[in-house]
Amino acid sequence: MASHRKPRTSRIRTSHAVGITSAALTSVALLAQTANAAPAEPDKPSLEEVQKKVDELYREAGTATQKYNLAKERSGQQREKLNDLQDEVAERTEKVNDARRELGQIAAAQYRNGSASDAAVLLLSDNPDDYFAQRQLMGQLSGRQHKAVEDFKTLQTQANDKRDEATDSLAQLTDTESELKTSKQDVQQKLGEARELLSKLTEEEKKRLAELERQREAEAKRKAEELARKQAAEEEAKRRAAEEAAKEEAAKEEAAEEPAEPPASGDGGADAGDSYAAKAEKVIAWAETQIGKPYVWGAAGPDSYDCSGLTQKAWAQAGISLPRTTWDQVKVGTTVTVENAKPGDLVFFYDDISHVGIYIGNGEMIHAPKPGANVRTESIYYMPIHSVVRPA
Repeated sequence: MASHRKPRTSRIRTSHAVGITSAALTSVALLAQTANAAPAEPDKPSLEEVQKKVDELYREAGTATQKYNLAKERSGQQREKLNDLQDEVAERTEKVNDARRELGQIAAAQYRNGSASDAAVLLLSDNPDDYFAQRQLMGQLSGRQHKAVEDFKTLQTQANDKRDEATDSLAQLTDTESELKTSKQDVQQKLGEARELLSKLTEEEKKRLAELERQREAEAKRKAEELARKQAAEEEAKRRAAEEAAKEEAAKEEAAEEPAEPPASGDGGADAGDSYAAKAEKVIAWAETQIGKPYVWGAAGPDSYDCSGLTQKAWAQAGISLPRTTWDQVKVGTTVTVENAKPGDLVFFYDDISHVGIYIGNGEMIHAPKPGANVRTESIYYMPIHSVVRPA
């Protein structure tokens, strides 16, 4: 019995050892595969996320562009003011020098008369006030000499004041130009980030992103057409109401057998509407000639535009001077509802009011969209609307 158990035990142990060895080899192989495998790539953003991020970067670039435009406008105004102040300082300094020469002539005359002494020092001093406390010297000055000193003091004070004002103006200009530089860097950074995101897309992804853009444009167009139908229905209702009112008025005139006085037109009456329509026609006609020109941030024509540069130049065709930035343009005129928008109105977008376009009717506008795009016609629903303003 014992002789039979020993071989059986040996076979069991051998089988167990083989199993352990096989498991160990499998584990080693799996570890080797894991070690040699490339690290897992981080999850790529979806195309919707890419589209949203690019839109956000373009909007932020638009905001930075408005900051740049504001700083540039201020810089121009401050530089003009500084130049005027510097010219005035030079003019007043020349007057001070003329007055000083006159005092020198008086002092020289006193010297020739043998009475120069302290009076001559008083007349030639940069600050005659230091000597006025000495009353005995005042007695040595004639009325003409005393007036010459007073004139010199006044001119010198005015020149110093203007010089201080010019120094402050220069400091303001320096700060503004620093803001201008920062805003420019912000625009370039945002646009660079947007370009980098888009450059990482494959050709297939770019096609799918273009399809998403087409869907977005189609939805915006659908909303524009809906607004156009609503506005057309309202205009038709107004026309019919006007016709009925005219018929009733004609009937009253017939009954009275004498012409009735025409109704007085108040603010916003037919004359006001016709006047605005005439201005808007000039604005839109000019804007249409700019379609196809490229968007360039900070540009206000004639070869390229940013959004507020286009609207500013467009309304200038109707004799209306708009400020340079969207933030200032939105304050000019009367705010109206989207439903009551008329051709020529300015449509502003986003909560930070960083974009603007010119309403042309039927839910559409002409605007300078963003870098890489040209001035074009587009639905006002392509971006979230902030407000609509009638500039005149």
